[in-house]
Amino acid sequence: MTYILQTSDDDRKITINPVNRLCPNGNTTATGVFALTEGNVNRGEIIFDDNMNQWEYTGIGDLTHIEAGVIASFIKLQQARS
Repeated sequence: MTYILQTSDDDRKITINPVNRLCPNGNTTATGVFALTEGNVNRGEIIFDDNMNQWEYTGIGDLTHIEAGVIASFIKLQQARS
């Protein structure tokens, strides 16, 4: 999925990809980790706890805490809809 992050400088198109784990039986399972990219540039990951209540951002200097929080809220909303 894609999120358009509106900043005071310009709009940033952030692509969000869930990181899934392949199980030995061939099924995949969600990990609660979401990789963020902007074009071809890695912007870190947002990692949620088991209940999708708390999160942390692994990127250093790529997004502010507030920007990462907006994206985390967007991810949580999308996950609740699916």
